[in-house]
Amino acid sequence: MSYEIQATSRDAQGTGASRRLRREGQIPAVLYGEGQEPTTIAVDHKTMYYALEKESFHTALIKLTLNGKTQDVIVRDFQMHPYRQQVQHIDFQVVDANKPLRIKVPLHIVNAETSQAVKLQGGRVSLLNTTVEVVALPKDIPAALQLDCGNVVAGDILHLSDIKFPEGVQSVALKRQSDLAVATVTGKKR
Repeated sequence: MSYEIQATSRDAQGTGASRRLRREGQIPAVLYGEGQEPTTIAVDHKTMYYALEKESFHTALIKLTLNGKTQDVIVRDFQMHPYRQQVQHIDFQVVDANKPLRIKVPLHIVNAETSQAVKLQGGRVSLLNTTVEVVALPKDIPAALQLDCGNVVAGDILHLSDIKFPEGVQSVALKRQSDLAVATVTGKKR
């Protein structure tokens, strides 16, 4: 899924200026990347709030238009208000299509309900990590990684090496020879 965001430049900085922006329905943001100075911008709150609720938005390449110029960016960080449904600030990073990028990708469990551990042993599969840090070119970043649990039995521990990574995507931990546990399987053994 592709996302497009309109941004405007902002000159005023500081707490007061950020509060005024938020009252006008805007979010203060920063745009930074290799070879360019950080730029203070503002984006529409309603658009960003609903986009941030989608899991795929956090790993997608976003087309950000600023002063008629469109750049590919990713969301690097954002802050939410402690109790209001309000985005306080967001950071965008400009990406180069030819350089690999480190990013955390969500991990999903598939086929757990058909496994022996769940059907016959009354167990369940629990994720230890909900994200996996990967290195990939921006065009190869997956929306999510899938951990196939169709053949698990009670007592199994699933590791990073059990995930089938798409072509062009590598785990940062596996590159360092660290096969971390990502899920456990509970249940009664026979």
